[in-house]
Amino acid sequence: MRKEITVEAEIRTTRGKNEARRLRQRGRIPAVLYGASKEPVALAVDPGPITRILHSPSGHNTIFQLTVRDGETTRAMIADWQYHPVTDKLLHVDFKRIDPTRKMRVSVPVVTQGDPRGVKQQGGLLELVTREIEIECLPDEIPEHFVVDVTPLWIGQSIRAGDIPMTGSMRLLSSPDAVIAHVIALRGATTAAPEEAAAQPAAAEPEVIKKGKKEEEEEGEGKKK
Repeated sequence: MRKEITVEAEIRTTRGKNEARRLRQRGRIPAVLYGASKEPVALAVDPGPITRILHSPSGHNTIFQLTVRDGETTRAMIADWQYHPVTDKLLHVDFKRIDPTRKMRVSVPVVTQGDPRGVKQQGGLLELVTREIEIECLPDEIPEHFVVDVTPLWIGQSIRAGDIPMTGSMRLLSSPDAVIAHVIALRGATTAAPEEAAAQPAAAEPEVIKKGKKEEEEEGEGKKK
């Protein structure tokens, strides 16, 4: 069960660079709330809660309660944000209203677990190709992340986006053929799986015919005759 998060905001009556600078001096940052076929609202918020949301496991996919002083209260998500290029402080954030009955397009991180057989037994290398996939689902069913087990992978094998199971209202929007992770061969790595190598019949050794001393003497006498 997700913990309900509340973010408080206040309406901004003035805009512009000077106003934004004054807001930041007071420990606030400018923000905008939009979506759900309503007019955008200029806001000012404390950057602390926003930073904690962005650094949480669900990140920008976190749904929270946005309470606007002398304004509306709505469920929202972080749609966009901007950091200072030098100080890395949060400068601006955009919020999007959320309708719990309508599906959303979101990008969800993909994490791997396990040690591939192709790495442990064949000396290969696990390469992560795609770190997130795009899905469509209801807001309350957005997962924090997808977990894929890479243990069964041998060299040359991969896990693709289409291999990740979708549950509930989820629908995959990324290409099913998009490679999530695969095991590649390094120089000197064995590409055949141990089970396959063991199943292959051993090559037959050439038969060596040895002649005994008696046979060699009889052959020699035959040549003299």
